[in-house]
Amino acid sequence: MHLSTTFISTLAFVALASAQTITGPFDCVPAGNYNLCANLWGRQAGVGGQNSTLVSTNGNNVAWNTVWNWANGPNSVKSYSNVESTVAKGIQLANIKSAPTTWTWEYASQSSGIRADVAYDIWTGVPQSGTAASSASSYEIMIWLSGLGGIQPVGSPVATNITVAGHRFDLWRGPNTNWQVLSFKTAEGDINDFNVDLNEFFQYIVQNEGVASTQFVQSIQAGTEPFTGSANLVTSNYSVSIN
Repeated sequence: MHLSTTFISTLAFVALASAQTITGPFDCVPAGNYNLCANLWGRQAGVGGQNSTLVSTNGNNVAWNTVWNWANGPNSVKSYSNVESTVAKGIQLANIKSAPTTWTWEYASQSSGIRADVAYDIWTGVPQSGTAASSASSYEIMIWLSGLGGIQPVGSPVATNITVAGHRFDLWRGPNTNWQVLSFKTAEGDINDFNVDLNEFFQYIVQNEGVASTQFVQSIQAGTEPFTGSANLVTSNYSVSIN
């Protein structure tokens, strides 16, 4: 099929017009069923900066990238640039039938020796709704698809080399403020093409970690936590839903 130069130029213009870059420390931009937020909450622990660009949305799918460059404070998280679902929330763990998610990502570039993770950050609590990392939070459930530079989750390991949703993880647990952190850290290296049912993680912590099935999912976020170095993290496709 032959496409005219005018038509191709129009497509290029539409793609460029849809791209939006956020640079402020707490900027957010609507992204279909999500909000893309910079969240440079730990920026004062180092020197540097970052920006995130919303590339496209298509139904429940979203694509974005985050470019960051941080120095100093090698053991401190500088930010959590992420997308947060505006629809996949408000359901008790006991009532979830499935929670399918897809996340395809890669480092388009990275400096040597970067310290960073690529991870889901899922929040549950007693009330049906609540802001992430707040007084309404009971549990923070992280799923690390990457952890470079020797960084470790909060707490200490409570289970190693377990298989959940077809992948191998080490499970870490520890306190943070008023909530407990449960982190599934990949035990098989970077997982760049993740296509699973998050309900398998929910069921695991209910059955093995004493999490009450009456807990409500309050927020599902996905993004990166850089410590030091520089990188361009590209997510070509991401989606999550709860049924």
